[in-house]
Amino acid sequence: MEATVEDSKANLKTAESLGLLPEEFEQIKKILGRSPNFTELSIFSVMWSEHCCYKNSIKLLKTLPREGSRMLVEAGEENAGLVDIGDDLACCFKIESHNHPSAIEPYQGAATGVGGINRDIFTMGARPVAQLNSLRFGNIERDRTKWHVKGVVKGIGDYGNAFGIPVLGGEVFFDDCYNTNPLVNAMSVGIMPKGATISAISEGPGNPVFIVGSSTGKDGIHGATFASGDITAESANDLPSVQVGDPFQEKLLLEATQDLMKVSGLVGMQDMGAAGITCSTLEMSDKGGCGMKVYLDKVPTRQANMKPFEILLSESQERMLVVVEKGKEDGIKAVFEKWDLNCVEIGEVTEGGICQYYMHDELVAEVPAYDLVLGGGAPVYDRETKVPDYYEASKNFSIDQVKEPESLRDVAEYLISHPNIASKRWVISQYDSMVGTSTMTTNVPTDAGISNIKGTKKALVMTTDCNSRYVSADPEIGAQIAVTEAARNIVCSGGEPLAITNCLNFGNPYNKEVYWQFDGVIKGMGKACTKFSTPVTGGNVSFYNQTSTDTTEDPVFPTPVIGMLGILDDKADILSLDFKNEGDHIYLLGEVVNDISSSEYVYSFCELKRTPAPYFDLDKEYELQQTIKALNAEKLISSAHDVADGGLFITLLESAMPGNFGFKITSDDSVRKDAFLFGEGQGRVVVSVSSKHNEAFTSLMDQSLTSYQLLGTVDSSDLNIDGDSFGSVQEAKDKFDSALGNLLEVK
Repeated sequence: MEATVEDSKANLKTAESLGLLPEEFEQIKKILGRSPNFTELSIFSVMWSEHCCYKNSIKLLKTLPREGSRMLVEAGEENAGLVDIGDDLACCFKIESHNHPSAIEPYQGAATGVGGINRDIFTMGARPVAQLNSLRFGNIERDRTKWHVKGVVKGIGDYGNAFGIPVLGGEVFFDDCYNTNPLVNAMSVGIMPKGATISAISEGPGNPVFIVGSSTGKDGIHGATFASGDITAESANDLPSVQVGDPFQEKLLLEATQDLMKVSGLVGMQDMGAAGITCSTLEMSDKGGCGMKVYLDKVPTRQANMKPFEILLSESQERMLVVVEKGKEDGIKAVFEKWDLNCVEIGEVTEGGICQYYMHDELVAEVPAYDLVLGGGAPVYDRETKVPDYYEASKNFSIDQVKEPESLRDVAEYLISHPNIASKRWVISQYDSMVGTSTMTTNVPTDAGISNIKGTKKALVMTTDCNSRYVSADPEIGAQIAVTEAARNIVCSGGEPLAITNCLNFGNPYNKEVYWQFDGVIKGMGKACTKFSTPVTGGNVSFYNQTSTDTTEDPVFPTPVIGMLGILDDKADILSLDFKNEGDHIYLLGEVVNDISSSEYVYSFCELKRTPAPYFDLDKEYELQQTIKALNAEKLISSAHDVADGGLFITLLESAMPGNFGFKITSDDSVRKDAFLFGEGQGRVVVSVSSKHNEAFTSLMDQSLTSYQLLGTVDSSDLNIDGDSFGSVQEAKDKFDSALGNLLEVK
């Protein structure tokens, strides 16, 4: 074995340079009973990074609700969550981040994020049917932000389109806090036969271990460590930590995986994501209570003379580790030969929990699997919290501090063209949403994406949601809003919420104020998921999304993105958001409050950056969604669209534009008009009702626990509020559709 690292200040510095704490270095020596060599130290550095072992978050994550009547795999058991969707089918879904790579190389960072999350799905045996994403960028006027946006969107589009999976939903948000640290969260959803799950396990001493898929290169080395540190002025030097993807190889790997399910002898399989061969060998071994002997010189490589630690830590894409029953190798090999992919035996399963790595018959590393993995002996920490000064200060805000604008139409036109509100058509047009012929929302505008489950009456409903400004204002309330808005989008599309996956994006966990935000988010998410019976199936924590200098730390807004899955038991029950007929009644369901807190209006137009979270009542939100379900079941509403970013005016406009209708409404004089039109108080939905259903609609609403009021009617083309024209729908639509492209200087 190569020489061990001696107990010196220089070697401790080496450990610290790899992201390990001094006390962790001492713990490693106790585990091994000796000093580690450099390869072993590298193994511990990636496996004990926040990215792999969640050492600063796992205690809190375990408090989230994980059980539900439809859950088939609980969080942490496999690569992704799995829920029962009926008809002997299961749905596999997960969301993950690729933030740090995208910050320094947007195209490949985003592309490999898409590839990685899809592999998590099909490694379990599911066929991906839909993708979603959630993107955060800095000030859109900055050249660097434009570079981030264009690179990320092209990376997602190029990889996803070539791989052949439609993008059904997502969100794009801009704020100065993301100037250096854009957030790129990718979600994948797949379908598989119930009971056909491929487990990420290794067992059976003597069973051979294969590496399949692409060859291994030097891309992505120490990527997990890179993702577990702040972005600094030197981060561009870490470009080798960004992986390079090949969607065509991934497509072959997907088809090979589907064929693999039909062959006997498969024991287990795991995607090689963060930490590459290291993570897959250790996690599979620990799960099966066994060890492995791995011969690194047998690994197919793209570059000559790769060192052992480079092979072990490489995060080259489109690779998997497969364990096969001894004597049944030929069937597995035939599958990968058919698809012209590598399938090379690189080791064998051993008794005990020790993983040994050899290079040309020389033992280069020997480590215990249990002590390296999440849920095993990896470190777990409690971090200190501190309430930020801004939190208490923001509670002193009163709407009376804001003078009502002289022209509400000026506010409306400002919001229509704001990058957080305007159409994301420039982004969406680069994604293929129709490939696979399962998308049901191509020409039917809905609050959530809908994917047809062919051969059944059912469809999957899915969304990603989070208003990070709300979460920054109040982490607990903001996280509840993120969950309930996701549920509201699914319900307003006709579906029933089932479960969530989450991608939790925060600054440095050693920052007490950041950890206070994280703690509050977990509490809020848990409350909302419990209320709506949407257990957490898993997800991803991404800390260190902040810019650090010698004098400052600038974390991003706390951004807990919720990826929610729902089911539409009968495709005939789809609800769209668009107005259908001139003269239909327009109603607002939910509370009307005199509130503009954390709205785009108060934050951007009024330039007040610190206000509380918007009005929110969890119980009333729940009742509202039950009411929407009841109305849809009785076919009493023609459309439903939730009130969200931009407030009621933007909701009405988005319902009007698809059919080129206008609206004629009267405001509620019990609140300020700017609050009525542009406030973002939660728990509200706009519905339209035909005259023939109006009486039955009001009868059901009178029996419900949800407040409602008649706003007005669908008009031919004019946007009319209290007798004042806000222009034509076509004028608004032209601005709404072109604003983002104009801001990005795309002609």
